[in-house]
This record gives sequence, structure tokens and C-alpha cells, in this order.
Amino acid sequence: MTVQKLTLNRLGVLSCAKVAGAVYAGLGLLIGMIFSFIALLGTAIGVASEGGPEALLGLLFGVGAVIILPIVYGIFGVIGGIIAALLYNLVAGAVGGVEMEFK
Repeated sequence: MTVQKLTLNRLGVLSCAKVAGAVYAGLGLLIGMIFSFIALLGTAIGVASEGGPEALLGLLFGVGAVIILPIVYGIFGVIGGIIAALLYNLVAGAVGGVEMEFK
């Protein structure tokens, strides 16, 4: 088996943007679920102690976190992926690229 060295000279900007957007949207969903769980606990405590309608505002916040955070994280992931790919292409054009070995 021979080892072949290849150099990564350019990245596909839109390809990197799609992958980064999907990864960050998944991360946003995970963080949104954590926020939602914390809001649910806060609402349960608020309803148990005070019983006022303002205690139920936590439910709205929790549901909003599961919907809004993946969208916001995904958008920022796409923007970050575009910027990172463009910077890599700029630097790789000046200094070479990343050398990788494949079998």
C-alpha cells in the first residue's frame, strides 16, 4: 500500500457554508433544548410558588428557544463558514495549502 501526499489548495465556499450551517443549527437545537428545559423548571417553580400568569411566560421563552436558536445559530454558521473558507482560500493561495496523506 502506497501513501500518496496531496495538497488541499482551495475549499468550496458554499460547501463549507452548508456544512457549517448544518452543524451550528444542530448545536443551536441542543442549546435551545437545554434553555427550554431550564425555562420549564423555572415555570414549574413559579407556578408552584406564585401561581400568577407571568410565571407562564417561561413556557413561551422555552418554546421560542427551541425554534429561534437553531435558526440563528444556523445563519451565523453559514456566515462563519463562508468567511472561514474565503480566508483559507486567500491564505492557501499565498503560502501553499494543507498537505495531507492518503492511503
